[in-house]
Amino acid sequence: MTAPSKNNIYLIGLMGSGKTTIGRLLARRMGRVFFDSDHEIEHRTGVRIPVIFELEGEAGFRRREAQTIAELGAEGAGVVLATGGGVVLDSANREVLRNTGWVVYLDVPTHILFERTRHDSNRPLLRVEDPLAKLNELRAQRDPLYRETAHFIVDGARCNSNGAVNRILQAWERQCAQSR
Repeated sequence: MTAPSKNNIYLIGLMGSGKTTIGRLLARRMGRVFFDSDHEIEHRTGVRIPVIFELEGEAGFRRREAQTIAELGAEGAGVVLATGGGVVLDSANREVLRNTGWVVYLDVPTHILFERTRHDSNRPLLRVEDPLAKLNELRAQRDPLYRETAHFIVDGARCNSNGAVNRILQAWERQCAQSR
């Protein structure tokens, strides 16, 4: 683990891992501004994520995501940012995250993710015949990239949202103390 290079804290993980919920709690506890990259993209475009996927495909969405992450990360104002689950697919995004903040991977088992997301119509990648198989496929593809990018990993099967926030804060404070 390396010391945070900037004050930003980025949360990464698969859809349904709790990035938005934990990010809001973390930002509140730290007195920081919170952003969710998907919500920010929707705000900037004026349309929901599934519409962007329909009109521009996943590639178009990923371009917008990369631009949003770079802009929010460049501000360096000590934000807490919940990223989209696929942010790590682009090596440039992984580099931006690692170089402009401290990255936390919320690692949650697939069966829990499925329970959390199975009724959510705002998940374009899960609009398939077998969403559980799709989540397993996404985990196999992305887990190594999340681990490569993360400075800290939270085992989401072992704690609730408040427990995850406490673990993140403890690790953050250790990292800040070590970097002094």
